[in-house]
Amino acid sequence: MTQTLESKNSTRRLNIYKVSPGLYDAMMGLSTAAAKDVDPTIGELIKIRASQINHCAFCLDMHTADARKQGETEQRLALIAAWQEAGDLFTEKEQAALELTEAITELHHGHVPDAVYARAAEAFSERELGQVIAMAVTINAWNRINVAARVPAPRR
Repeated sequence: MTQTLESKNSTRRLNIYKVSPGLYDAMMGLSTAAAKDVDPTIGELIKIRASQINHCAFCLDMHTADARKQGETEQRLALIAAWQEAGDLFTEKEQAALELTEAITELHHGHVPDAVYARAAEAFSERELGQVIAMAVTINAWNRINVAARVPAPRR
């Protein structure tokens, strides 16, 4: 895999959470509210899939580590990006959450398709669906902040 000159020489632009501490606190509040009553496995799948699409290395590193701590398998982590081709490796609820997350994340394609929303509405209660939407929106916000500020993944 080759890197462009810009990506190879990219450096963190600013410590956005230091210069805007209220932003971090507000985002943490939003994250806590969005995660309420969401199955933790589904929550991590949502965060990982949106972070893959948004190319947020910081969030991918964090949420794959969190998923592993919760017992997620390496096979499922490796196949999140290809969940549609993974057969029954992901449950119907997980598939519905991943599909809805992709539609919310990729709004440049247009609105969330009715069929995608209907599938999610069938899989989740209204409360759960609201929380899944909130979680997808929240991780997209984190991704966009971190990518814009070029917050790097930690070096281990």
